[in-house]
Amino acid sequence: MHRRDFLRTSITGTAAFATLQSRAFAAAAEKPLRVALIGCGWYGKTDLLHLLQVEPANVVALCDVDSRMLAAAAELIATRQTSKKQPAKYGDYRKLLTTEQPEVVLIATPDHWHCLPMVEACKAGADVYMQKPISYDVVEGQAMVAAARKYNRTVQVGLQRRSTPHLLAARDKFIRTGALGKIAYIDIHSYYGASDRYPPSAPPPEYLDWEMYVGPAAWRDYNPGIHPRAWRAAREFSNGQTGDLCVHFFDVVRYFLGLGWPRSVSAIGGRLVLDRSNVNTADTQTATFDFGDLEVVWTNRSWGADPDPKYPWGATLYGDKGTLKLSVLSYDFIPRDGQPVHADFLDEREKFPQDVEHKETEIFAAPPTRRHMQDFLAARHEGRKPVCDIEEGYISTASCILANLSMELGRSLKWDEKAGGVVGDEEANRRLARVYREKWVHPTPENI
Repeated sequence: MHRRDFLRTSITGTAAFATLQSRAFAAAAEKPLRVALIGCGWYGKTDLLHLLQVEPANVVALCDVDSRMLAAAAELIATRQTSKKQPAKYGDYRKLLTTEQPEVVLIATPDHWHCLPMVEACKAGADVYMQKPISYDVVEGQAMVAAARKYNRTVQVGLQRRSTPHLLAARDKFIRTGALGKIAYIDIHSYYGASDRYPPSAPPPEYLDWEMYVGPAAWRDYNPGIHPRAWRAAREFSNGQTGDLCVHFFDVVRYFLGLGWPRSVSAIGGRLVLDRSNVNTADTQTATFDFGDLEVVWTNRSWGADPDPKYPWGATLYGDKGTLKLSVLSYDFIPRDGQPVHADFLDEREKFPQDVEHKETEIFAAPPTRRHMQDFLAARHEGRKPVCDIEEGYISTASCILANLSMELGRSLKWDEKAGGVVGDEEANRRLARVYREKWVHPTPENI
């Protein structure tokens, strides 16, 4: 197992957060950052509001293919930013980047639209904060890393478990001290339910540019159940719960233990129970990420009883001296000998009452996201990589994509880190890049 030192950018305490906050505000006092958001749905607005809580930025533009959602976001942001001005509104991210020339771009589109705006933002000279998973396919991720490096941009991936106070505290108390002992097995899991059926397809509403929504993805007719938010159950636009939920805890496990690429990835599953529907992502999956002397196993079941109601989504680290359960809400350390230890997430509602005012805020995710934003801002000021640099996001994302590919092909995949491909499997390598639709051109590391 390859282990590396990830100590450089962890933000674990209030003092560190306050220091970064003061530094960002001092820099912003000279000239507010010009910020733009591409993708104005649930998490796009939430990310932008958290940025405004820690940086008095000037939000100059918003972009979305849903004009009604776009208008509502512009009205909301006008109430939160210092200027009280509504940002300019665009339906095409390319026009936004050319016209507004933002310094920072937030990307929170559906997953199939992550790559192209990120690459173009880097070309336009913007630093990027983007949602996970970074890409829909593996080659997109490779092109995104190449774009960040070629244009010397700071790119932070929204895998904010790396900046979650109670999880970092658990790492420091039980992993780094050796209290868990030798860790040889980690279970990552989600037992959350998922959509089992969309309503019948229908003509798209006049306020939604469905052609642009589909973009480079394989065509799928508009369905009122897909937009907004339920697109994650449409395989054309997402990698299902593996791309949505596995990637979070797979990534933080890699971060905590200093793991790079798995040696191999194997997975079984599919749509085994909810199979008579027009939803086409897996409802059941077991994937094994082999790191040699450590196995990380992802279990997803979107039906049936939850075996651990306190931890329906999380990770359990098994050591020879104890067990550590992690979730976005809490952790529990159960030693082989001694007293168990429990702690809950940091709740900052009193300090940031706007979190409650914005009904879509995930209260547990607000403190980590603010700290993740602060690390991003500090990294661009200091000329260093952020805590979840695009390459780290690429490794975690691609590993999860390989799990889906293994499940679909019915065989284990051995990854060659240096070559950036699957060993001895031509079919798997052909499927590392999807076929883009019509006028859209799939980027590669060579053509960005």
